[in-house]
Amino acid sequence: MESFLLANNGIEALPLFFTSLSIGLLIGLERERNPSAKAGLRTFALVAVFGTLVAMLGSKSGSPWLLGAGMLAVAAMIVSVYINSPTENNDPGTTTVAALLVCYVLGALVWYEFSTLAIMLAIATTILLYFKPELQGISQRMTRRDLVSILQFCVLSFIILPILPDKSFGPYNAFNPRHAWMMVVLISGLSLAGYVALHWTKQRFGAPLLGFFGGLVSSTATTMVYARHSKTNEAMCRLSAVVILIASQVVLVRLAVVSAVVSPAVLSKLLPPLAIGLVFGFVVTMFDWNRLRSTSDLPLPETANPTEIHAALGFGLLYAVVLLCSAWLSDIAGSSGLYMVAMISGLTDVDAITLSSLRLFSLDKLNADQAVSAIAIAFIANMTFKFGMLFFIGGKNLAQHVVKGFGAMAAGVAIGLLLL
Repeated sequence: MESFLLANNGIEALPLFFTSLSIGLLIGLERERNPSAKAGLRTFALVAVFGTLVAMLGSKSGSPWLLGAGMLAVAAMIVSVYINSPTENNDPGTTTVAALLVCYVLGALVWYEFSTLAIMLAIATTILLYFKPELQGISQRMTRRDLVSILQFCVLSFIILPILPDKSFGPYNAFNPRHAWMMVVLISGLSLAGYVALHWTKQRFGAPLLGFFGGLVSSTATTMVYARHSKTNEAMCRLSAVVILIASQVVLVRLAVVSAVVSPAVLSKLLPPLAIGLVFGFVVTMFDWNRLRSTSDLPLPETANPTEIHAALGFGLLYAVVLLCSAWLSDIAGSSGLYMVAMISGLTDVDAITLSSLRLFSLDKLNADQAVSAIAIAFIANMTFKFGMLFFIGGKNLAQHVVKGFGAMAAGVAIGLLLL
């Protein structure tokens, strides 16, 4: 009888209340630092424990409505405090009210055995509250163009993608609409990250970051812009060369990221050519960068919004065409047919042939060596195209500054292929 009482006196639930207490203290610690907040450490800790207690009573008594009543009580309490005692800066207290309600629900989650989720959400909530100045700064720096880009990416990812059929069509069953659009979302997401970062950082951090973010968006567009501006003077020519070299090296990093997401099995074969090309190019670029004496402002590359619907449709169409041509030519002409497509399509776009090769590898229509070779050939072809473009636009002087870096990257990728 005594053991029965000990097992049913509620002591076994004590760890849950300690967890909810810790959650409340964590969120309350941040609110305690805010002078305009009417709730701090003790209030948040008590609200979290209150949430667990109400959840326990509701589940034990079979009265789930108690949870809703408790939430209304917490909301009414804090709202009445702000109404009767407004802050000096007229803060309406909506953030604190929302945080208290979240804290209450997290306490309830602890009772329903979602302690890990509750702790994770508590940490995320605290981070969100703490970094208010940084988030406000980001919001204030955002232009209408930035917001439109983010909204368009949401349309691509959460409206168009879910409605596409997940079924293979066409010759060799190589084309899957949902998979193809997922590749569009992947490339658009990487490009959007560089696009937004490029316009937020602008010229403040000089050539390295301009080259990095410009390469994320479009290394070809970055090369074209800085080839035009390289004719201004010798210092601008050297700076433009560094930006172009860094942008081209980012393509190697981008290819590694895409491969890791789409087809991790190929990554072990693809990394050596990419890594050697990156190291060789980095050494040459750092040598040129250290020789520069001026860090004058550089113009921003005039890159297009990578998430615009017509741009996404254009890339999706290019990906589908390259995928079907690669499957067809590799079937009738073997690897030589695939490499021909890689060389032609890689002149203007490396992403399409990369994704196509990875897709064919996942369908067992290519082996890993063939996929890696196609990607490497496309990259070298793209380097050749960009070198020709910057030579005709920027002239012989710019070409002389870039040729060693481009040659080092191409040689590194080729050596990596030989080591396969």
